[in-house]
Amino acid sequence: MQVKLVLIKDSWFTVQLIDSKTYAISEYGHWEKVHSFLLIGEEKAVLIDTGLGIDNIKRITDQLTSLPIEVITTHVHVDHIGGHGLYDTIYVHELDKDWLVNGISGLTLQQIRTDIQRDITIPTPKTFNPETYQPFTGEPTALLADGDVLQLGNRKLKIYHTPGHSPGHITIFDETYNYLFTGDLLYDTEPIFAFYPSTSPSDLVRSIEKIALIPNVAKVFGSHHTLGLAPTVLQEAYDAVQYLKSHQLDQFGTGIHSFQQISFRF
Repeated sequence: MQVKLVLIKDSWFTVQLIDSKTYAISEYGHWEKVHSFLLIGEEKAVLIDTGLGIDNIKRITDQLTSLPIEVITTHVHVDHIGGHGLYDTIYVHELDKDWLVNGISGLTLQQIRTDIQRDITIPTPKTFNPETYQPFTGEPTALLADGDVLQLGNRKLKIYHTPGHSPGHITIFDETYNYLFTGDLLYDTEPIFAFYPSTSPSDLVRSIEKIALIPNVAKVFGSHHTLGLAPTVLQEAYDAVQYLKSHQLDQFGTGIHSFQQISFRF
């Protein structure tokens, strides 16, 4: 399956067609190379994460569907919740709710503003001012738990609680299209992070073991870097975490561990 460029002219977002009902909305001009995903069903649509908040992602989703859009949060980090305030319905796992409501523990506003503006390679919109940038905070509409199922009419999404990168990190499996949306649990190019005090290397390892056992995955979509990985990455990830466990490397301070396509920073 080849991801194709959709002809939406936009100065900040890159919109790519995964299939006729699934879109990636990417922010390649920022160092985090973050992807959000719009999944369209018969009755409603789901937006998996809302990006950095540097520009208005709703301007894009309004061009792609007229259906009501509900936001599913893979985890509450700034680069995934930037546009949450533009939508009425927001889901988050119960263990990340406090961060959504009160802000991320241990992360200062000054650090957020420093990170949001560094290594940007294309012009930002005039509405973006890093000195006044405010990360989203607010009450979710509903809480998610492991095993929850969301129906979009003709499309079924299953929620897997996959902590490690954050306490309430989730992975979403589209059981209709067999796409696995892994958030920051699994991607390529740069190390998968679990070295902050709010992370857990051992939890992340167990979460990868969990998703590696999901049957019939056709494509893996991480929230950063390469858009769409072959499902063979799940076996590689499983083998990698077995190595980390057997060598007692699944703990803070053990550094960067590199494998064929993926790496980890603990």
